[in-house]
Amino acid sequence: MNLTEVSKSAIATLRSRVVEAHKSPPLILDPMAEHCLGKLAQQMTAADRALFLERKFSSTLTRYIALRARKYDKIAKDFLFSRPTGRILSLGCGFDTRYWRIGKPIGRYLELDLPEVVEIKRRILGTDLEYDLIGSSVLETWWVDEVAAEGNKDFLIIAEGLLMYLDRADVIRLFSTFSENFHHSLIAAEVVTEKYTRGIWKRIAAGKMKRQLGFDSGSSYNFGVRDAHEIESFSDGIAIVEEWSFIEDPDMRPRIYRHLGMSRTQWTVVATIE
Repeated sequence: MNLTEVSKSAIATLRSRVVEAHKSPPLILDPMAEHCLGKLAQQMTAADRALFLERKFSSTLTRYIALRARKYDKIAKDFLFSRPTGRILSLGCGFDTRYWRIGKPIGRYLELDLPEVVEIKRRILGTDLEYDLIGSSVLETWWVDEVAAEGNKDFLIIAEGLLMYLDRADVIRLFSTFSENFHHSLIAAEVVTEKYTRGIWKRIAAGKMKRQLGFDSGSSYNFGVRDAHEIESFSDGIAIVEEWSFIEDPDMRPRIYRHLGMSRTQWTVVATIE
């Protein structure tokens, strides 16, 4: 498997969901994730298996990933319920299996990720793949016309674990692209606090990720915000309507995190596009 460091984190995310799905009680039910991980394991070297399958991940990390996935699943389900003709576009999807977790919305689901990730995902899913996968950097522009070819309204755009790895100027351009090309739509995106993108805090965040995963997750964080409403200044027609942190989830452990003022260090924002 020819994966970049950022793309490797997609396998770690996949395995984290499998770990949490096996616990009692499970935080998430994800049989397709286990199927995908098994298929990936067949293509791994012994070193890959030691890194991705045998290494023990911290329970805080796996729980966070499962809670985040569960929240985005709910956002997606609520969106499809309220907008019967709506479509979901998942950016930087990795080896996500949300399509199956939310009930297989055939014809209403799209994913985009780097070509090497898409190539492997197509290979391991085979005939189970029932929706369109687009192999492209999110920073390219050609995919926008392809996605909006059948209409540019009523989209849910998901950017789960993506924006913090991009440069600030690229994120601002991306939001401008959203507001110019998609209308009457929603964006659900994960963000980090700006302090994690500079100085000692940037190094601490990068070091913590490397210790947890056993490899550099691609780069340290590059983009952050001081406040969620800062995103509204990136382009006209964008308005924040919800903020959510896994630390606020009743299933978060250890519960002491709720009292440490960390809910706005890494969290999710939901915004509307006019």
